[in-house]
Amino acid sequence: MLGRLAIIATAAVALSACGDSGGVRDQIKAVGSSTVYPFTTAVAEAYVNQDPSRSAPVIESIGTGGGIDRFCDGIGPDFPDIANASRRIKASEYARCQANAVGNIMEVQIGMDGVALAESLQGPQMQLTKKDVYLALAANPRGQPNTARTWRDVNPSLPDVPIAVYGPPSTSGTRDALAELIMEPGCLEAYSEAEQLEDEQQENVCIRVRSDAAYIDSGENDNLIVQKLAANPNAIGIFGYSYLEENQDRLRGVPIDGVEPSYDTIAAREYPGARPLFLYVKDKHMNAVPGLPEYLRLFSTMWGPDGELVRRGMIAAPAEVRQRSAEIIEQRIPLDPAELQ
Repeated sequence: MLGRLAIIATAAVALSACGDSGGVRDQIKAVGSSTVYPFTTAVAEAYVNQDPSRSAPVIESIGTGGGIDRFCDGIGPDFPDIANASRRIKASEYARCQANAVGNIMEVQIGMDGVALAESLQGPQMQLTKKDVYLALAANPRGQPNTARTWRDVNPSLPDVPIAVYGPPSTSGTRDALAELIMEPGCLEAYSEAEQLEDEQQENVCIRVRSDAAYIDSGENDNLIVQKLAANPNAIGIFGYSYLEENQDRLRGVPIDGVEPSYDTIAAREYPGARPLFLYVKDKHMNAVPGLPEYLRLFSTMWGPDGELVRRGMIAAPAEVRQRSAEIIEQRIPLDPAELQ
């Protein structure tokens, strides 16, 4: 079905006009998170199925950071309408959008997800803490270059197997969430003085990921990580929860602080890697791009607990969050930049 929709990484977008309020083309254009990608493509499929005369949206999976960067380049037919994001937009990114005259931006939380750590069913049945993950993956744990080669080097109770973690690149929102939700808290447990560090020092000590063979940057293709785990049972992969759920016949989640990644633990925010998922939408493109309001409304019919997006691996947001997101779409309520960090 997705082949028929021609949801592709690059496409020639037919343009019919470009005015002060943004560009008009015959396709909606979204870029960003590989975690959000399966959900935006699912809605794209439903969008075209509703009316086969509609042009299929063009969805690109280039990572949250890369997607927001391109989203903020400007308005008009050459620039995306939507940024898919597995973390919240940063104040600095919003400021860049405004410097490029993007104007009002809607922030729509479409659901929840978890930064899942997973291993092969033939793996050593790892159980980790946030501190373990930090000590294994930080470039400079406790301010010193990382020399740990096996998990036992990190924690004597862990298996004596090499640290091999397949994970997302630095442009990924999943990588940002890993740093914010797991590594930084683990750092504060392992190195109490981190609370008094300057911001640049804390980044170097707490969240900078090592660049040797212990952490393997696997790009934005999360399915490739799944394949690598099958080939290397001692390795661990890091990706959005939906990829773990889709591959439970091959993979199991790695508990963090005794909590396994699951629908229920993520929905309850019990799992340390739980996070919200967002769409960022240009208000100036809402009238200019055919079908954009309808596409967004369709999201709101598919993100509930019994909706298609949950069947595809997303965690439904709480009812009040879903209601607020629907109001933002209908009333075109802009994001307040004062809320950003």
